[in-house]
Amino acid sequence: MALRAAVLRHVRVAVQTRELKSNPWAPSGSIRLMSSHDDHLTKEEVAERVLSVIKSFPKVDPSRVTPEVHFQKDLGLDSLDNVEIVMALEEEFKLEIPDKEADKIDSCNLAIEYIHNHPLAS
Repeated sequence: MALRAAVLRHVRVAVQTRELKSNPWAPSGSIRLMSSHDDHLTKEEVAERVLSVIKSFPKVDPSRVTPEVHFQKDLGLDSLDNVEIVMALEEEFKLEIPDKEADKIDSCNLAIEYIHNHPLAS
């Protein structure tokens, strides 16, 4: 801590301040940021896009894909294929699924539910 204080006493950093334009909607000129994720996807939209991603997967027969399909049992995919599908879903919906959650997504239903309930899915 003493080293930090000694360094900070001798280091000079040029700081530029800028005036913010007055915001008539914010009290005392403060800024309030609004989330751009207010338009949450409907479950039907999520289901349609999830099925589209899975149908476009090279090892999948598109005619066998339904909302109830299980990746390994019904489509014959292995665990690596499962990981690739989850990665494709992350890319499609612009979100990051933690590994613990990704391991649980092994069917279309679970993918649809997870993405529909994710606050940042777009």
